Amino acid sequence: MRKFVIVGLGRFGYSLACNIAEKGFQVLAIDNNEEKVAKISQVIYNAVQADVSEKETLASLGVSEYDVAVASIGLNVQDNILATLFLKELGVPYVIAKAQDEQFGKVYSKIGADRVVYPERDMGQRVGQNLLSSNLIDYIKYDSDYSVIELSAPESMKGRSLKELDLRRKYNINVIAIRKDEDLNLIPGANDRITEGDILILMGKNKDIDRVKAI
Repeated sequence: MRKFVIVGLGRFGYSLACNIAEKGFQVLAIDNNEEKVAKISQVIYNAVQADVSEKETLASLGVSEYDVAVASIGLNVQDNILATLFLKELGVPYVIAKAQDEQFGKVYSKIGADRVVYPERDMGQRVGQNLLSSNLIDYIKYDSDYSVIELSAPESMKGRSLKELDLRRKYNINVIAIRKDEDLNLIPGANDRITEGDILILMGKNKDIDRVKAI
């Protein structure tokens, strides 16, 4: 199970940390504000008040043991840039940086961020869903009950037809399209087989979507 560290608990960081933790994943939440740490401690067991502008501080918290880190310090851009840099230097495999605009996004990319997100476009829940599955490409929540996802076909599906997979009966999920490169099959039939590189566009209830992502 992958482990996540969230640095900065503004609205974006707080939402993201809570969303991932509620899915049962291990999360380390870090902020220098005592009140924010106290608040998220009601949801996340491992929340720490710390100044992350020092590399040694992050190292002492064991961030190198985590698989994904998100630098989401909102009010101090310099600290967020330093946090991004330090997280990469300390060996976190995948580091995401929150940027105010594309100019800052270029800075984060140059210092090693694996991905840059812009809160206006990438709300905490949507980013959280993307992080939780290595196969998940995109996630759109229509309302509190239903979502549409784009999912890279997992190995367990490859070579099998939609009829054999029987996702509708087993998971209550509808396959509304299959995409391969530039080709889009909007009306997939029961005999269509899943092949290498296929991307499935699925729709269903959120609880059923979560079950399919775990296949």
